[in-house]
Amino acid sequence: MNLTKKSLPVLVFACAALAAGGSSLLVGCAGSPTKESTGEYVDDSTITAKVKAALIHDPTVKAGEVSVETFKGVVQLSGFVATSTEKVRAGEVAAGVSGVKDVKNNITIK
Repeated sequence: MNLTKKSLPVLVFACAALAAGGSSLLVGCAGSPTKESTGEYVDDSTITAKVKAALIHDPTVKAGEVSVETFKGVVQLSGFVATSTEKVRAGEVAAGVSGVKDVKNNITIK
């Protein structure tokens, strides 16, 4: 490739445009207070799966009645259980999973 005085500004502009476009792609993957980054989404999906598995293995909680959602490490439990003991235990189980920052226990007692 032969660089001339005329082609150099075009090359510099093209490189700058490519760099600006590339950095905007990275910003698109960043999280915000209301949106997870790609990494946070993967982490939260893992936490949700671990909490569900822990609830299934707990003899006190009827896991089929409890929904689990995670956003930025905060687990939200919802659904219906028969006793307050089940509700409290579900919160304890969720809080014991690694990666959980907080638990919002919105389970309703039937």
